[in-house]
Amino acid sequence: MVNHQSKIYEQLLKISDEQKQQDCFTLLDLMAEITGEEPKLWHGQMIGFGSYSYKYNSGREGEWFLTGFCPRKNNLVIYIVAGFKAYDEILADFGVYKTGSSCLYINALKDIKMDKLKLLIEKSVQHMRTKYNIKV
Repeated sequence: MVNHQSKIYEQLLKISDEQKQQDCFTLLDLMAEITGEEPKLWHGQMIGFGSYSYKYNSGREGEWFLTGFCPRKNNLVIYIVAGFKAYDEILADFGVYKTGSSCLYINALKDIKMDKLKLLIEKSVQHMRTKYNIKV
């Protein structure tokens, strides 16, 4: 499903750390499979899948991806846009990670359980599609 001649693919080929590069290709394929969407570059470095539009009470509007990731120098950031509050059971015995409000920080995919990561991404994407009435 992912166009391996794309700008994103070329960008990932430039990652010098072989493990991180392979992890990124794994995430690229996993997120494309889960969302059924092609990847898109957001803000230059973030690789996102799908999108939704939001509007705050203040009137501010925007668009964001349903899930995505970003390779950084020290880690990989996986975006679980729905946040983590409803996913304690999935995160139990998940592996080595840290979280922010919607960011899952890992050093490598080998440090976490892939079946749980897949489930976490699936649940988050499902939640966002339901919340924003996104038809697949």
